[in-house]
Amino acid sequence: MTDIQTREDSGVLIITFAREAKKNAITVAMYQTLTETLRRAADDPEIAVVLFHGGEQAFSAGNDLADFLSQPPGGLDAPVWQFLRALAAFPKPLVAAVCGVAVGIGTTLLLHCDLVHAGRNARFSLPFVNLGLCPEAGSSLLLPRLFGYQRAAEALLLGEPFDAEAAVRAGLVSKVLEPHEVLESALAQARKMAGKPLQALIETKRLLKCNDVVERIDEEARVFSRMLEGGEAQAAIAGFKR
Repeated sequence: MTDIQTREDSGVLIITFAREAKKNAITVAMYQTLTETLRRAADDPEIAVVLFHGGEQAFSAGNDLADFLSQPPGGLDAPVWQFLRALAAFPKPLVAAVCGVAVGIGTTLLLHCDLVHAGRNARFSLPFVNLGLCPEAGSSLLLPRLFGYQRAAEALLLGEPFDAEAAVRAGLVSKVLEPHEVLESALAQARKMAGKPLQALIETKRLLKCNDVVERIDEEARVFSRMLEGGEAQAAIAGFKR
């Protein structure tokens, strides 16, 4: 069974993180698959919306740290940065159904989604500083815009988890439901969008998203890669407990 599964439903491409034993932690190979999947979906006229999904107990625990350290992202062409650029540049609506843990990129990828439904058991965290690293996915730009500077600084500088209700108040999540209701609720909204004129969806999203986020992703990537090679990050990651 592949760690990234896909299926189509009424013009919606559902991308499922399917590595339950590892809380859907993302490997380099998974990033490569995700990038290829997004690129195909962007060009496929039959796909109008993409929906990210994990499971009822875990959306994603972030990077698989052992895999990440064995194949560190040394340049801007590394799979993780390719995925983030593909995510930020994706022209069609992105939806997420989030339950359980959403750590690191499991939270920051949601900043690129146009609709996020979460389970009451969702727990979000941005532990980059705790790992001796800096934010990624454009979150140093997007999080202050969404949360306001003070709440963004608190989330990024302390790296402490926050729950679904806090995510709703901050604007990261649009709706909170029981875990078993989340996927169907998000999918229902995605189907609604998929039934609308595709070009209208694309142009509306383009106008909503006009910003310099890809440039910020690349700047974060350069700093992140440099910090990953340092002693502080190596020690912090070695001692990190999920």
